[in-house]
Amino acid sequence: MAEALELTVGERTVRLSHPDKVYFPLRGFTKYDLARYYLSVGDGVLRALRDRPTTLERYPDGVEGESFFQKRAPKNLPEWIPTGRIAFPSGRYADEICPTETAAVLWAVNLGCLTFHPWPVRREDTDHPDELRIDLDPQPGTDYADAVRAALELRDVLEGLGLTGWPKTSGGRGLHVFVPIRPDWTFVQVRRSAIAVARELERRAPERITTAWWKEQRGEKIFVDYNQTARDRTIASAYSVRPRPHAPVSAPLRWEELADAVPEDFDLATMPARFAEVGDLHADMDARPGTLEAALDLAARDEREHGLGDLPYPPEHPKMKGEPKRVQPSRAKKTEGKTDSKSEGRTEG
Repeated sequence: MAEALELTVGERTVRLSHPDKVYFPLRGFTKYDLARYYLSVGDGVLRALRDRPTTLERYPDGVEGESFFQKRAPKNLPEWIPTGRIAFPSGRYADEICPTETAAVLWAVNLGCLTFHPWPVRREDTDHPDELRIDLDPQPGTDYADAVRAALELRDVLEGLGLTGWPKTSGGRGLHVFVPIRPDWTFVQVRRSAIAVARELERRAPERITTAWWKEQRGEKIFVDYNQTARDRTIASAYSVRPRPHAPVSAPLRWEELADAVPEDFDLATMPARFAEVGDLHADMDARPGTLEAALDLAARDEREHGLGDLPYPPEHPKMKGEPKRVQPSRAKKTEGKTDSKSEGRTEG
């Protein structure tokens, strides 16, 4: 194969260098295979990324090579790819690419991008999310079937709050459920809503579902990762290829096919045929955005009636008002024990 190819994508011509470079040795998939995949699902992946500041997860030498997350737009960004300015929890800023056409996806693929991580905002307003994202993360001892049970209960919780969820595989054992909302709330309010939803799920099935931030407290349960709604946390987009040996992809699903789905069946080789047959199952997701009033009311009721306030933020976030201590419970107990011993010694003296 040639040292480089020129791909026609809409009205653009995108250069693909070293198209025969092997990106997935186990399956033999090359950079060109990756490009053809994203062309085949172009309408779907663009719908998931359109106008969203997007972090690129790059593997220039394939899944067995070095990788990094590219948040800031590269200096060689074509003028036809717009950017959006996002603010990190530290207060610093970055301009990230905001795809508006499929050619931008292929341009990123040429840089070795496997997975696209879009923010839950649009470039015209990067402080107010238009998606509430729920990550159902199986802990050791649980699997996809456990995530499905949690997702079906989540659907009922969301409907009770006047919200509609759109499920997809994570590309691993878990499930993601995206909830379109009006961009009327801040990241803090959206995260507070996610915590309220997670706690309601936990109440319904405490033996199977947990909101415990610390791994040592989770047990063999499905962890509802509420912090995926915190500022600067992102989830892989629909149709993104995940950096695992068999080249799985994050596949949109219908609710009724969740239980029978086999996540391993959705990969770089099989998804094009599925997309050609069923199209983008999330195509109508933005048509009916919901509101968070009911979820925020639930959060207020949890705090008022059950004393349930905030939960720990990710470590890179500044300390937030009302947030509990970010100390691993086992370490906190050891510290308390040492403090008590010293205190007792002083008293006896």
